Amino acid sequence: MRRIVLLFGALLITSVGFSQSTYEEFPRNEVNWNIFNTIGFASVELGYEYFLEADQSVGAKLLINDRPNFRSEKGSKKFKTNSVRVNYTYYFGMETPGSGFYLQPFLKYRFGEFEERKDDQKVTTDMNAFMVGIGGGYEWNLSNSFIVGPFINIGRNFSSEVKDRFSSMEWNAGLNLGYRF
Repeated sequence: MRRIVLLFGALLITSVGFSQSTYEEFPRNEVNWNIFNTIGFASVELGYEYFLEADQSVGAKLLINDRPNFRSEKGSKKFKTNSVRVNYTYYFGMETPGSGFYLQPFLKYRFGEFEERKDDQKVTTDMNAFMVGIGGGYEWNLSNSFIVGPFINIGRNFSSEVKDRFSSMEWNAGLNLGYRF
């Protein structure tokens, strides 16, 4: 019995030793902001990522004044839309944790409405839509604290009303600035 306990203890210690990542200590939380959307489209995209491992994370984003395919509000058009998004990110070829090229499948839900004037009448489109998509980009991890990275996303919108007025395929791009802690 004593041998079995010692053998089990040795296997447990060995498996714990081999299962640990080469990046034992790194910041696991990140907050980020898409500065491109704010400057170019008066839209705010704020995100949070939690690193499960050095090469993968889960996250959420809040998009305030979200617009499909970078639409403008010229003329009598007005977007009253916001979105929430959840994602999983996998990093490839890292030198430091959470850096390099990545792929990011996501689920997004947009809510709100779009108003425009046609023939002197106000026309409102219900913008509530569920989306599935994938994104990719590159992220630089500077001093294991600050991040900078360009990205591009494409998603499929499942709302027939939004699809009739805009497009079923939506893309988004930008430049994330962030901080890890």
